[in-house]
Amino acid sequence: MNHNHSPIAEVYDLAIVGGGINGVGIAADAAGRGLSVFLCEKDDLAQHTSSASSKLIHGGLRYLEHHEFRLVREALAEREVLLAKAPHIVKPMRFILPHRPHLRPAWMIRAGLFLYDHLGKRKRLPASRSLRFGAGSPLQAEITLGFEYSDCWVDDARLVVLNAMAARERGAHVHTRTRCVSARRSKGLWHIHLERVDGSLLSIRARALVNAAGPWVARFIQQDLKQATPYGIRLIQGSHIIVPRLHDGEQAYILQNEDRRIVFAIPYLERFTLIGTTDREYHGDPAEVAITAEETRYLLDVVNRHFKRQLSEQDILHSYSGVRPLCDDESDDPSAVTRDYTLSLAAHPGEAPLLSVFGGKLTTYRKLAEAALQQLTPWFPFAKGAWTANAPLPGGEKMESRSALVEALCSSFGWLPTHIARRWANLYGSRCWHLLRNVRELADLGEHLGAGLYSREVDYLCQQEWAVSAEDILWRRTKLGLFMSPSQKARLAQYLKHEHPRRPRVDAA
Repeated sequence: MNHNHSPIAEVYDLAIVGGGINGVGIAADAAGRGLSVFLCEKDDLAQHTSSASSKLIHGGLRYLEHHEFRLVREALAEREVLLAKAPHIVKPMRFILPHRPHLRPAWMIRAGLFLYDHLGKRKRLPASRSLRFGAGSPLQAEITLGFEYSDCWVDDARLVVLNAMAARERGAHVHTRTRCVSARRSKGLWHIHLERVDGSLLSIRARALVNAAGPWVARFIQQDLKQATPYGIRLIQGSHIIVPRLHDGEQAYILQNEDRRIVFAIPYLERFTLIGTTDREYHGDPAEVAITAEETRYLLDVVNRHFKRQLSEQDILHSYSGVRPLCDDESDDPSAVTRDYTLSLAAHPGEAPLLSVFGGKLTTYRKLAEAALQQLTPWFPFAKGAWTANAPLPGGEKMESRSALVEALCSSFGWLPTHIARRWANLYGSRCWHLLRNVRELADLGEHLGAGLYSREVDYLCQQEWAVSAEDILWRRTKLGLFMSPSQKARLAQYLKHEHPRRPRVDAA
């Protein structure tokens, strides 16, 4: 491998544009195969589509209706892989599907669940079963029958950050708040020009370029590379609302709607229920996407038709929206557009290749990364083979279970409040020990900024996880934004400004 440190510009094997799940997944996989990797993201990691999901690692039960068998099989198998890779941020969850006979007959759902149970290898997740609801059910009295099956929940933004950390720990250089302004081919290499958030410029060269810009994938090809895009992209908006806890128990609900779409109601952060998602065409700037009044009404209507407890707009504590960049398959119905991914390789003999990623979903990011590396093999014959299936993500190492970790933390640090130990175990896994290095008492955690967030944790997030702003910390790294008062949020912003003034990240960390 030629690590050329000439003054012109460093040469990397692979340059990746985009710090969402696909970009960081490819970066981690490539770095682990021995490639030198540079990744840039114009905003924060997972700032757009990858933190605006329904937070599920799932096979996609409804994709069976669209005959997406390959995608469902791959996704079902990945649930087990990701549970083992990241037991701190991925957890099994049971999903209850109330039966609405006028929407889908019971035999069809049973057949779908039979396929769902058997298409992918299931070791840890229990099989599906039929249910009968009694008087104690949170559902409307007329809903008496249903089904239950298994899938998994994930902290989506953390899945992205952990993959970026895995990439960095294998030598990748990860630069957030750094935009690729142009790239052109010359003498068998890509010459790439970048601009940091402070206006400073950076140039690198790379033997291959990966465009994982998500909703901006086509725009990047057309505007920044000045080339024709091989596929159209359809931007599908998905919005979610967060309300106070709607029902007891750890199970999620999957609700069928009259338009044949489905909406999830998922237990969230112990006190809340996360409700989503919607599916509508989006034509604006992906960075400006926000829930519409129509989507809010749609989600409330679906939930109110199913649950005894009725919700109104006043119950909404927070909402978020994302744009899914799906490969345009000319379907008339946004919810029928394929969720599968398409990799487009553009390279002529003697030219540096461009690999563009269209579509994809959280659950299959690791398989997508393997497929991307497979396509790039001709240019990197020295690269090692696939390795990510059995390698834990940062924090997943030496981790028996979350509860065992919480117990170990509380017995080693008798002064540590249990609620903090539990929250940290869910976020950082075995990296909690790193966070607590040289800490003897509560005072060593520094200033309490509110909701159990101490300056020690903030410093860790800035030093280890690319956090820069209060928003990065409150909404993507920790989800404490739902628990903190406006004055506490303002104090955090002030602390960051004083202790961690924004500076361009010059190196990998």
